[in-house]
Amino acid sequence: MHKGLQWMALAGWLALGCAACATTASPGVGRTGDLAATADIYAMSDFSRVRKYDAHVHANTMDTAFLEQARADGFELMSINVDYPDFPALETQHAAALALAAAEPARFHWATTFPMDGFGAPDWADTVAAALARDVAQGARAVKIWKNVGMVERDADGRLIMLDHPGLSPVAERIRALGVALIGHQGEPHNCWLPLEEMTTDNDREYFRNHPEYHMYLHPEEPGYEDQIAARDQFLAAHPRLRFVGAHVGSLEYDVDRLGAFLDRFPHATVDLAARMSQVQYQSVRDRDKVRDFFIRYQDRVLYGTDLTLGPDADPDEFRRQAHAVWRADWRYLATAESQRVETIDADVPGLALPRAVVDKLYYANAARMFAPAPIPPASGAGN
Repeated sequence: MHKGLQWMALAGWLALGCAACATTASPGVGRTGDLAATADIYAMSDFSRVRKYDAHVHANTMDTAFLEQARADGFELMSINVDYPDFPALETQHAAALALAAAEPARFHWATTFPMDGFGAPDWADTVAAALARDVAQGARAVKIWKNVGMVERDADGRLIMLDHPGLSPVAERIRALGVALIGHQGEPHNCWLPLEEMTTDNDREYFRNHPEYHMYLHPEEPGYEDQIAARDQFLAAHPRLRFVGAHVGSLEYDVDRLGAFLDRFPHATVDLAARMSQVQYQSVRDRDKVRDFFIRYQDRVLYGTDLTLGPDADPDEFRRQAHAVWRADWRYLATAESQRVETIDADVPGLALPRAVVDKLYYANAARMFAPAPIPPASGAGN
């Protein structure tokens, strides 16, 4: 998926049909007091001037196209290194992150990660902890743990390593002590455990058709959806002081009620919206007020993110056009009262017209808080 023009498939997964957006006022706005007519919400004309933060991207090349488009559209970026076979080697991702952060440190931020190679060896946790400390000292603002934990990696006895495995606890505590957040991608969207014809969005159908190894409906012998969620929740219960970002809406993208219950249970957790906007839109075309009320109630707990990916073989100019289109389509949905056609769910989707104060948190303040620079440890021998 991420070879050649790998970003194209991902951009399509994020926002199929965003180029066919309508600009009509949402018919549902009147039910909430004709918000489109008030000064409390943003318009499309505000898009480029409002400070924004895409809290989940992958800049896997030293090409500056991502930075250039982020600058043009008013974004800071959190670029996340991932131990994903279709991405460049971790060393390449790390080098790109350092180079882009050095080029524009106020705009480009990055998250490190760690390989699972050698898990279970006596020195594995210490080796990982030392590498994470080095990366944080170099400027990493978070650590990513990917879905290979729970879906791919196995211990010496052949059992899947779930997130709540005791061998991961020392790493979690080291991340907490370093003062950075853990970004966790556990499991997959709920659609992953359904047959293709029962999935709610075309982007999920496309992804799992092309990645049958991750389509768990085809692998009933593997842990189920509830198993993945339970392991994540048990891990968080065991590490209550750890700042946690549930990537991809915490794999609870299909139900804002269940997502709210998760956020209520774990006060140090937040979620990002990366690559799951269409699942949220699927809910809002059925009950717009319910979804809108969720964002208002949990306005301090949700981070805007896309999962946009720029790889070494991508066309930089075309990537910039696609990134701009995705960012504007999402702004139209979250911030304005306009409707747009979203082909991945075959629906006209009214905008949520969230209040400006809520949009400012979703789009900037929450990410800036979660990904604040790690505290600088006191020098040896310093006074109390």
